[in-house]
Amino acid sequence: MKPHVRWPLVRVAVAELSMSPVLEPGDWIVVLRAKTARPGQLVIARHPAQPEMLLVKRLIRRVPEGGWYLLSANPAVAAVDSRRFGPVAALEGRVLFRYRRAPIITKQA
Repeated sequence: MKPHVRWPLVRVAVAELSMSPVLEPGDWIVVLRAKTARPGQLVIARHPAQPEMLLVKRLIRRVPEGGWYLLSANPAVAAVDSRRFGPVAALEGRVLFRYRRAPIITKQA
């Protein structure tokens, strides 16, 4: 049996408006798997109540009890962040950069 390879870089699609205008639906982000980050950085974490769901948020601070306090950039869209569910226990990684896919250009007849 082959050993499981866990790549250090992961590509993630942005699907919601919670980080708008920083990140928009349709953007892609490249994430470095990491367990730590600095305040102000964009990070990926798992939703505490739905671990299959990845969240991209801005890291605000490490809380004394353990965990990380994360906020959305756009609270007007009823974003889910630490204001709603409290600190997250662990980070999955930090965002290195964002890119957008180029539009497909087709020749018109």
